[in-house]
Amino acid sequence: MPRASADSRSRSLSVVVPVFDEEESLRPLHREISETLQKLPLDSYEIILVDDGSTDGSYDVACELHEKDPDHLVLIRLRRNFGQTAAIAAGFDAARGDVIVTIDADLQNDPRDIPRLLEKMDEGFEVVSGWRSARQDTMLTRRLPSEIANRLISRITGIELHDFGCTLKAYDHRVTENLQLYGEMHRFIPALATWGGASVAEIEVNHRSRRFGRSKYRIDRTLRVILDLITVKFLLSYSTKPMQVFGRWGVYSIALGLLSGLVSALLKVLPPHQDVTGNPWMYISIFLLLSGLQLVGMGLLGEISARTYYESQKKSVYAVREVRRSAREGGATAR
Repeated sequence: MPRASADSRSRSLSVVVPVFDEEESLRPLHREISETLQKLPLDSYEIILVDDGSTDGSYDVACELHEKDPDHLVLIRLRRNFGQTAAIAAGFDAARGDVIVTIDADLQNDPRDIPRLLEKMDEGFEVVSGWRSARQDTMLTRRLPSEIANRLISRITGIELHDFGCTLKAYDHRVTENLQLYGEMHRFIPALATWGGASVAEIEVNHRSRRFGRSKYRIDRTLRVILDLITVKFLLSYSTKPMQVFGRWGVYSIALGLLSGLVSALLKVLPPHQDVTGNPWMYISIFLLLSGLQLVGMGLLGEISARTYYESQKKSVYAVREVRRSAREGGATAR
């Protein structure tokens, strides 16, 4: 069950916008976000533009906007194009708000949906993800691959969301503090957050046609997403117990190898006493036994690496939501 959250009147908000070659979109985007946030009962807000190595005039426009709105606009310029995940991670690190909202810079996400994300968070959710149910993109190159990917991600991670790729999301800042993002991991944040014990919800959001420029999406990005999905599945299921995945298959392989060896032995000793030299069962047995030993060894190395990671960096293998003590010992503490 989601926990009760702080009232929207007593929180601050950070809006993180990864930017790559979107100079024409930045002025109307800043205006729309500002108009939306000014109507909300917030203690404070900030708009964090992360220039991810843009090659057009995006940085100059961002500097212009910062001069006009220095109290609310934060500008981060990365040294080169590191990718959307890195830009979002930089925004998370710089954010000071109690709630962090991510939104694309191309104007396809609608800033007017931000209040609805916050309203859903008021129900007690720590991550609220947008769902572009009426997506304004081409079917063959964008919508169809996205739908297939979303179903695959939901199936593998066990997180039932319709749209993992929608950048428009809201996060409790305590969720983002414990995230380590790389590769194409930004789309898997809800899954990673759930692994840490966060409650996740999804709402339908408006999706608009692209007004300026062209999409940065390329079909080869699908392969990178699939590879990162394998990593996420391992992190979610076996990061603290690698022997359970490698060792299990190693034992299966060794058992099959012994069974194959037994078949070879029976062919040798039982009539008509076949010559097992060059017999495929013998080679299968050797292959399976060696493979099984290698898998068990990988599991042991994985266990050592996991223990080194958690113990050397004092990483916890669990996440505490709340601690309740007696009033004499300090009462309840939320984390």
